[in-house]
Amino acid sequence: MSVSPPTFKSARTSSQGGAAPKSQQKGQQTKAAIVDAALGLATHIGLEGLSIGALAEVMQMSKSGVFAHFGSREELQISVVREYHARFEEEVFFPVLQQPRGLPRLQAMFHNWMNRTSVEIDSGCIYISGAVEFDDRPGPVRDALADSVRTWLSAMIRAVVQAKESGQLRQDADEHQIAFEIHGLILALHYEARFLKTPGSIVRANTGFASILARYSNPAAMTPVAVATSFISPSPKKVSSKASSSKPA
Repeated sequence: MSVSPPTFKSARTSSQGGAAPKSQQKGQQTKAAIVDAALGLATHIGLEGLSIGALAEVMQMSKSGVFAHFGSREELQISVVREYHARFEEEVFFPVLQQPRGLPRLQAMFHNWMNRTSVEIDSGCIYISGAVEFDDRPGPVRDALADSVRTWLSAMIRAVVQAKESGQLRQDADEHQIAFEIHGLILALHYEARFLKTPGSIVRANTGFASILARYSNPAAMTPVAVATSFISPSPKKVSSKASSSKPA
């Protein structure tokens, strides 16, 4: 599937075209370390809370040293968004490609997304906090955030389409509506569990997902495999960044 938003590459990805000089490699490693630290800060204080000065203090570097790797606070924020997106794909999207097309892949997407969300209930989600900070502020940072989310939702919509093509979901099911409802579950989970501290929110999100599948499943097809109602945070799998970004096979 061709996805219109740009493919973001992790800041950890080395440049192609042969081995880089040692000085360049060191510069790439330093920039990756800065982005990693910036991402850690942003998950707690938001993208707007990032500053060259605060990051320089965390990295024990000079402000000019940090600034030299990005050139502006805005470019630093965009680098953090791209790194967050790369990690999201590594943990949530790429592993599902091992599953058969259709409901197994869609269920794996939701399972992995829930695993990540269970961790972000404590640490924070860049997609959600960034949407609050930049929803009405046009510019490159907002564009980077929106493109990342659209890329992921496009992959989910494609998984739903494949489930329809395989006959597991009804042919008259609206893939955009299904993706909308699944996305809504994740957003509600963050609000209920992180903001309101509502007990049992994860179980309710899983119940909601099972309800979506039940409503849209093709009665002539086999009953979908039950979705687990409890999740633990998995250890992130390192997946090659050479794979296509959020493009189901």
